[in-house]
Amino acid sequence: MADPYKNGPGDNTGAGLGADNKQLSGLANAQTNKASISHHEDLGETGSTTTGPTATGTAGADPTRTPSSGGDDSEADLRERQAWSQKLQNPLAGISPDELANMGEAYARQHNVGVPKEGGEVSAEDIRAFRLGAVIAGNPQMYTGGASASASSQNVQAPPVEGQASGSAVQEKQVYGGGPFYNELTDREREVLAREETHKWSNPKQLYAVIIICSLSAAVQGMDETVVNGAQIFYKSAFKIDDPQSSRDSWLVGLCNSAPYLCCAFIGCWLTEPMNKRFGRKGTVLIACVISALACFWQAFTNTWYHMFIARFCLGLGIGPKSATTPMFAAECAPPKLRGALVMQWQMWTAFGIMIGYVADLAFYFVPDHGIELGLNWRLMMGSAMIPAVLVVCLIHTCVESPRWYLTKDRHADAYAAICRLRFEKVQAARDLFYMHTLLEAEREILHGKNKAAKADGKKGHNFVKELFTVRRNRNAMIASEIVMFMQQFCGVNVLAYYSSQIFLDANLSQVSALGASVGWGVINWLFAIPAIYTIDTFGRRNLLLTTFPLMALFLFFTGFSFWIPDDGSNARIACVALGVYLFGIVYSPGEGPVPFTYSAEAYPLYMRPIGMSLATATTWFFNFVLSVTWPSLLLAFKPQGAFGWYAGWNVIGFFAVLLLLPETKAKTLEELDAVFSVPLRRRAAYGWAQFHYFFKRYVFFGGKSVEAPPEPIAEEFQHMHAPNYEKNYQQETERDATARV
Repeated sequence: MADPYKNGPGDNTGAGLGADNKQLSGLANAQTNKASISHHEDLGETGSTTTGPTATGTAGADPTRTPSSGGDDSEADLRERQAWSQKLQNPLAGISPDELANMGEAYARQHNVGVPKEGGEVSAEDIRAFRLGAVIAGNPQMYTGGASASASSQNVQAPPVEGQASGSAVQEKQVYGGGPFYNELTDREREVLAREETHKWSNPKQLYAVIIICSLSAAVQGMDETVVNGAQIFYKSAFKIDDPQSSRDSWLVGLCNSAPYLCCAFIGCWLTEPMNKRFGRKGTVLIACVISALACFWQAFTNTWYHMFIARFCLGLGIGPKSATTPMFAAECAPPKLRGALVMQWQMWTAFGIMIGYVADLAFYFVPDHGIELGLNWRLMMGSAMIPAVLVVCLIHTCVESPRWYLTKDRHADAYAAICRLRFEKVQAARDLFYMHTLLEAEREILHGKNKAAKADGKKGHNFVKELFTVRRNRNAMIASEIVMFMQQFCGVNVLAYYSSQIFLDANLSQVSALGASVGWGVINWLFAIPAIYTIDTFGRRNLLLTTFPLMALFLFFTGFSFWIPDDGSNARIACVALGVYLFGIVYSPGEGPVPFTYSAEAYPLYMRPIGMSLATATTWFFNFVLSVTWPSLLLAFKPQGAFGWYAGWNVIGFFAVLLLLPETKAKTLEELDAVFSVPLRRRAAYGWAQFHYFFKRYVFFGGKSVEAPPEPIAEEFQHMHAPNYEKNYQQETERDATARV
C-alpha cells in the first residue's frame, strides 16, 4: 500500500527518509531565527541573523559565545541569556505548520517509531500521527476546546468578523478550538484534545498507575519521617539515652532522629543523577524503595543507639533519590495540563504519609513485649514504614518507564511505545514525544555551544556554578530560592513532625494521648495541604509567605508561652499547647509547605534550573538535619518557651527576608522573570519597605484607595516591557494555566 504521507503536499524541506539530526536541528533553528527577528522588530530592536544554531528569541545571538562573568552584564550578554531561556521555553516557536508537519514525518522515519523489532517501515498511521502531532506541538492551545491562541493565517480559517468580508488580508486573530490541519483530525481526536482542557483528570489507566506509584512513593517518605516520632518515646529508655537533664543523651536522640537527612544532604541527593542515568526513573524509584524497605526493617532489629543511627543513615540512601526522582517521573509521564497538579501532589501525599506514620505509632502502642528484648511496640512502629515501600516494589512493574528518559538514551521506539500507553490517541502521544525530543535537542545544542566557547578560552567546559554567583539575575534567583528552602525548615515545622509526641508529653499528656494528639496534627497537615493546589496560583507565592510567616510566628510564640500555664490539674496548658500546634499546621500547609519547591523551579532561568534545584534540594535536607539534631539540646538549654520562641523569631526574620528580597513569580513570563530578578537587591529592598508602609497606611490607618501602591521595580534594561504592545508580543512565552506549571 502506498504511503499517503511520504513526500506529501508541502514537503519542501528535504526531510524524508534521508533526514538526519543536523537537518532537523538546522530546520528548527532556521525557522526559530525568523520568529526571533520578527519578535524583536516588533519591539523596535534590530539585528542581523547568523547561520547555524542560533538561540531563540535573540537576533544574532550566538550560543557559542560565553557571557562575561562580571556582575554588570552587557546588553549582548543579557539578550543571549534571554535567548537560551526562550529557546528552552518553546523550541518550536515561529516554525510554519507545513514545516512542522515535515519535521514530524522526518523524525518518525529516521527513528523508526512504531516499527516492530523484527523490522519493517513506519506505518501510515504513525506518520500521520507525527505530522499532525508536530503541528499541534507548535501551539497546543489552539486545539483545546474553549482555549484561545494567537496565530497567523497560515492554514487557519479565521472566524468571520462582523462587517469584514471573508478572505480578507492576512492578520493576527484569535482561534478557538481549531488550528492548522484541524480538519484532518478525526472527531475522536478533536474530542480528546478538547477534553485535555475541560476534563484534565480524564486519562488512560496506565497514567493513573503512574500516579498511584508516585503517591505511594510520597507516602513512603512521609511515613519514614514520622514513625520515629512515637517510637523514640520507647527506644530512648531501651538504649539508655533518656536522661532529660543529660546534654549527651539529648544530642544522641537528635542524632538518631536526624541521621537520614544527614545522608540525604551529603550523599542521597547527589546519587540522584547517576542513578537516573543508569537505571531510569522507574528503576531509581524501585531501588530507592527497596533500600527504604530494608532500612525500615533493619531499624526494627537494632539494640543500641549507634546501631539505630547506622540503620537510619542508610535510610537516607532511599529517601534522597526517591524524593528527587518521583516528582520528575510524574511530570514526564503526565500530559501538559496535568503536570503542575501532579507535581504539587507530592507535597500532599507526603503529608498523607506523615499522618499514616502517626497512626501506625498509635496502632502499635498497646502491643506487649512478648519477651522481646528492649520492647516490641517501638520495633513494629519503626518497621511499619516499610509497608508502602513494599507496595511500590510490588506494583511498579505495572508502570511504563518515562518516555523522556528513553529519549535521553536514543531509544525513540521505546519512548513512543511508552507514551502511547499514557495517552488516549496516537496524535497526543506523537505531539508530546516530538516536543520532548525537540526540547532535548535544544538543551544539548545550548550546552554544546557553551562548552565550545569555554574550550575556545582554554577551559575544560562552561562553569555553570560560577555563573550562578557572578550573573546578577542568577544570583538573585539563588538568594530567593535559598531563603524559601532554608525557611521551609527553620520555620520549625519538622520540630512538630519529629517531636510532637514528646512535646505533648512535656505538656503533661499521657503517652497514648500524646500519640493521639500527634495523629490530629498529621490529619490537619494533610487536609490543609489539599487546598494549596488552588491557593498557590490564586494568591501568589510571595503573598502566601507574607501572610503565613507572621501567623506561624504568632502560633509558635503562643505554643511556647503556653508552657508557663501552671500545671494545676486543669487542662488549660494541654489545650493551649495543642491549639498552638494545630493552628501552626493550618497556616504552614498552604504556605511554606508547597511554595519553596514551586518557587525555586520558577525562579531560575531554564538553562540554570537543574543545578539550581540540586542546590535547593540539598539545602532543605541539610537544614532538616540541623533542625532535627539540635531540637532536644535546644529544648534542654532554652526550655519549651525559649525553644519555640527561637523558631518563632526565625519566622519573623523569614517575613522580612521575603518582603525585602523575594519578587513574585506567579503567572510571569520568562522575560518578566528576567526583569524582576535582574533588579539590584537595594532597589528590591526599597520596594519591600514601600509595600510595608503602603499596607499600614491603607489597611491599618484606613487610608483607603487614595493610597497608591508602589510599582514593582524592573531592571533598567527591561524598561521596554512597558511598551503598549508588550502583552501581545509576550503572551505566548508562557502558558498562564496554573495546572500546567512544572
